[in-house]
Amino acid sequence: MEEHLPVMPGEVVDWLALQPGDRIIDGTLGLGGHTLALLQALAGKLQVLALDRDREVLEMARARIEAAGYDRQVVFAHSRFSRLPEIMAETGWPNVNGVLLDLGVSSLQLDQGQRGFSFLEDGPLDMRMNPEEGEQSARDLVNTASQERLKRIIRDYGEEPMAGRIAARIVRVREKKTITGTQELAGLVAGAYPPKRRAKSRHHPATKTFQALRMAVNQELDELSHVLQRIPEVLIPGGRVVVIAFHSLEDRLVKHTFKREAATCICPLYQDLCTCEHSPRLRVLTKKPIRPSPEEVQTNPRSRSAKLRAAEALPERRGQQ
Repeated sequence: MEEHLPVMPGEVVDWLALQPGDRIIDGTLGLGGHTLALLQALAGKLQVLALDRDREVLEMARARIEAAGYDRQVVFAHSRFSRLPEIMAETGWPNVNGVLLDLGVSSLQLDQGQRGFSFLEDGPLDMRMNPEEGEQSARDLVNTASQERLKRIIRDYGEEPMAGRIAARIVRVREKKTITGTQELAGLVAGAYPPKRRAKSRHHPATKTFQALRMAVNQELDELSHVLQRIPEVLIPGGRVVVIAFHSLEDRLVKHTFKREAATCICPLYQDLCTCEHSPRLRVLTKKPIRPSPEEVQTNPRSRSAKLRAAEALPERRGQQ
């Protein structure tokens, strides 16, 4: 496995603007890189509630954090981040000073062929971030979904122009045999590309299809939408949320949610008079997304598509005294 490098750690520390004694939720702990950066920046004077859907990843992060001597500062929870308020209640935390979400798939998941997230090594077609939840695997989806549904998933989540051809080829192949492996799927996706287009492609033709299937299997956009609506409920006034997205659909969802939560009116544009009585809960801090520096991209190529957005909870919000 490659060395784990968190994306834009310095920017995360700066935009969260935490103080000694603060509490923060790392909703996507991964291998713990951002949590360690925050703890080191504050000399350990920070409390972290660290969540991850993947138990194996969570335990590896726990070992790293304990080895660094910060185990007393971190509470670990094996959970989806959409359950953030429930996990806080179980932990006894009424609110927090910050929330961090680093979206997408972790380095460990990509590097382990047996998890089925990547086609670089052959493995079972799985892609579930938490197999214990009994979710539908990528193998189930590929072999049972209708051609039209596969087309929509690959087109919408992968933004793949060849979605129709790929879906049709998957259905033709699975009529003869069950599709079970990552490289098997990658090969048939590549075969759906016209030869000239395949030759000109900057990335492997299966890249977008694998991304789309992973997002569908783990219901990533639904999870993100749900947690973004709940974050303002748990932040103290002046508390901050930082989100790093790697996919245009995720970044767009973050941008629009922040904009909506910062608006004084969310009535339809065709409506002359405001009747929503919407009270803004956030102030957007990043008018444009923050991107990694050229130096970071050179050191950590996986950071190249990252976009960071930040917002701050407003001091006066409806429902708070």
